Amino acid sequence: MAFPERFSNLPEYAFPRLRTLLDAHAPGDAPIAMTIGEPRHAMPDFVGPILAENLAGFGIYPPNDGTPELLGAIGTWLHRRYGVALGPDRLMVLNGTREGLFNAAIALAPETKRGKQPVILMPNPFYQVYAVAALTVGAQPVYVPATAETGYLPDYEALPPDLLDRVTVAYLCSPANPQGAIAPADYLARLMALAEKHDFRIFADECYSEIWRDAPPPGALQVADATQTDPERVAVFHSLSKRSNLPGLRSGFVATGAASMARIRQLRAFAGAPLPLPIQRVSQAAWEDETHVTASRALYQAKFRIADQVFAGLHNRVAPEGGFFLWLPVPGGDGEAAALTLWRETGVRVLPGAYLSRDTATGNPGKAYIRVALVAPEDETHRGLIRLRDCLYG
Repeated sequence: MAFPERFSNLPEYAFPRLRTLLDAHAPGDAPIAMTIGEPRHAMPDFVGPILAENLAGFGIYPPNDGTPELLGAIGTWLHRRYGVALGPDRLMVLNGTREGLFNAAIALAPETKRGKQPVILMPNPFYQVYAVAALTVGAQPVYVPATAETGYLPDYEALPPDLLDRVTVAYLCSPANPQGAIAPADYLARLMALAEKHDFRIFADECYSEIWRDAPPPGALQVADATQTDPERVAVFHSLSKRSNLPGLRSGFVATGAASMARIRQLRAFAGAPLPLPIQRVSQAAWEDETHVTASRALYQAKFRIADQVFAGLHNRVAPEGGFFLWLPVPGGDGEAAALTLWRETGVRVLPGAYLSRDTATGNPGKAYIRVALVAPEDETHRGLIRLRDCLYG
């Protein structure tokens, strides 16, 4: 029995790969997990009561695109956060951003462009669903380095014009996973001008938008509104996983132009899975409330200050502007070897940067790094960072 070739070159996913690397070895001390970006701050207090009040909703099929109340709450949040006004015809609820980032490519990326195989751009390193989406729609994934030299953002403007003419979608994550770089408004405006010139869409992954150090990151929707960019050219993805410490809720949304949204909704009607009604009720409350978001962000900001103290003077370390990861260069330039050493000697578990990147003609931009998630409580985070520093940089 044959299998499709389009996924034949996929590497093993990052976390099974990490288990293969580490689990045959005993930890050097009590384990501290700093690998997966799974928030461990407290959930909002209202989650349990709202679920209990709406348990009967599990007995009926939910609205496919989102309840009017949930879509209204999302629209109100977008106006409050970014100053943009979007009607419900430009919004759809998601089972987390991964579903949307994948299915939007299926719904919106054409099969050919200018008679040639299309190209989908993505930063390198990147969230791995971008590449799978590109392969699924028959596009050529092009991995654009997001390194210190480019401010940890992909320099799409530097690509050859003939390549840009084949682009159908460009993915962007801001704040970036894993580097924590924030795309400034002028970067977003230039990217939108580039998309207009070469006729492609921008898929803006903004799931870390509410975790920042000094100032709220600008959003693609507000820049598109300010530059009068065609709304069909930009699709934005948000989630409650990081913002509200609800990764298990699997709740997010996509916002784009009305014509594009009609195609996304049509695909959802045939092949998607709507959120259960009780989950939609909790989601509505989460988008309506900022108090829990502010409190959680303060905890992350405190952990970034701890990291600043622990790694003061570390050569080549760049403090992230947003998100909740450290992207640390390692001595010797081999993040995989560093992760294994760290586990065997200290019990601290981190992710090699190469597992989030792809090899290119100029090398793997994540090879010399490790990603460290600051999701544990402050005392555990502090212990883990000290062990890491003393082991790798002492």
